[in-house]
Amino acid sequence: MSEAVVAIFRANGRMLEWGDAFTAPFGLTSARWQILGSIALSGQKVTAPQIAEQMGLSRQGVQKQLNLLVDDGLIEKLDNPAHRRSPHYHLTPQGEALFQQVNTAWESHAKVTGQHFSKSELETTLRVLSELANRHTQPSQGENDEA
Repeated sequence: MSEAVVAIFRANGRMLEWGDAFTAPFGLTSARWQILGSIALSGQKVTAPQIAEQMGLSRQGVQKQLNLLVDDGLIEKLDNPAHRRSPHYHLTPQGEALFQQVNTAWESHAKVTGQHFSKSELETTLRVLSELANRHTQPSQGENDEA
């Protein structure tokens, strides 16, 4: 199991580094691409805590990227009647256009890269990574490792 976790950490680091280079021509970083993607794929207005939960990131880290994306005019902050201190965010037309450009480039890359793996391998990888993520959510007090 330890070897698998180290491989996940290594893959994550390399994917983030690769993502920074991939998104640089679009004026983005991996972190900002993640946040844009989370908002775009949600299909609705979302809050920083919702994005953080979905992406497995800290709320503070997400908020930093949201502020930068607002400053660049790629997303818009909207009042949240249910919670004044947690605004909603959605893509601006400029943000939607940029996300579509990056996503089109990503889909081309993913198609080529995906040819190196069988459908079964990709499905198994997704299932295992999802289960690992589910088993490693923030533990509640008193939780043990027997689960």
